[in-house]
Amino acid sequence: MINTHLEHISPLLKPASIPFTPYWGYQTQQDIAQGDWSQTDITNHINLPEWQTYLEDLPRDTYVDARWKRMSWLYLDEAGEVNTLDNCPMAQGGQYNDADTMADILRYYPALEPSFLQREDVQIFVKAWAELWGINPKEPILMQINGVKGDQALDPLQGQGIHQDGSQFLSILVLSRENVTGGFNTLYQDKAGQHQITHTTLAPGEVMHIRDNQVFHSVSSVQPLNNNQPFERFIIIINCRFNDPFQNKILRQHFPDVVLNQG
Repeated sequence: MINTHLEHISPLLKPASIPFTPYWGYQTQQDIAQGDWSQTDITNHINLPEWQTYLEDLPRDTYVDARWKRMSWLYLDEAGEVNTLDNCPMAQGGQYNDADTMADILRYYPALEPSFLQREDVQIFVKAWAELWGINPKEPILMQINGVKGDQALDPLQGQGIHQDGSQFLSILVLSRENVTGGFNTLYQDKAGQHQITHTTLAPGEVMHIRDNQVFHSVSSVQPLNNNQPFERFIIIINCRFNDPFQNKILRQHFPDVVLNQG
């Protein structure tokens, strides 16, 4: 993995269809093509217990109470290798984030640990995810680990409610779910939540792929099953091809040669 700035701008090419990728399987391709989302299990592709060890020293989210988080900007080079883009903040405009503590501000987080990003199964996951969505070289990919833990009911979204993240492609992978009730993932056709698409619970190792510009998503509050024991729910979120003008503006300021969505 290389830490570097981009050397030149390549025109953004939008693939006509999702290519077949053995990592995900044919059914995942079909689900996305037909319904703009899919749910699958990747425990055969990753060492989940070892990924879970990176939850032990996640720092607190300074913008959201009772949440822990790291994030990194990544991209694939022309050879298809994973690179990092350092020190760029996360930026969501108010149209994509309703929470007062997160909307229309620059949010800086500690990077994902190099030892995590350098893992072979992490590298393969990122490459397979980029292939699933037809991500081009030098398109910025945001990858984050975040979650909640405690001993009383918490809102994982911290006020966001039903929303989109301001990108075209987004996936949610559950890393841990310990002593938890709640945390149900729901997809909708509309932000008002009048037209529900699916309602499901993701287990550790399961991932939900979403065309973020086509459907809306939410997750319900979580609380402990056993009130005498702490609980936790941690996830990976990975998304790309941003529609949010605020985020694209910040990306361009930090990385002038990055390939951004112009559509």
